Amino acid sequence: MSRSSGPGGQHINKVNTCVELRFNIAASTLLTEIEKEIITKKLKSFLTSEGEIIIVSQAERSQFRNKENSIEKFNTLLNKALTKRKRRIPTQATKASRKKRLETKRKQAEKKSLRKNISDN
Repeated sequence: MSRSSGPGGQHINKVNTCVELRFNIAASTLLTEIEKEIITKKLKSFLTSEGEIIIVSQAERSQFRNKENSIEKFNTLLNKALTKRKRRIPTQATKASRKKRLETKRKQAEKKSLRKNISDN
């Protein structure tokens, strides 16, 4: 906990409402080695040189709410990193969509050809 910056008057200079959550991935006993590798790969931009994730919350005036916010941010960050992305299955365009595309192309070409000067022929 530390003192928050920004507006807040005299009260802000006396209370430690800024919450800084630090989590060392390598030293964690909760995560498996595979999960640690995935997290370090996906959250590379969030990591410090020591391999820690640092999350700071100072949006609220209450230390408790800032603590809850930082824990929530941390949980969503880890969940997002550990969820497997759904693999996209490539599909072919339907016959109707191909027909519609060619029809609109033909109409557009006809419209452009009508705009030409007659003397060009």
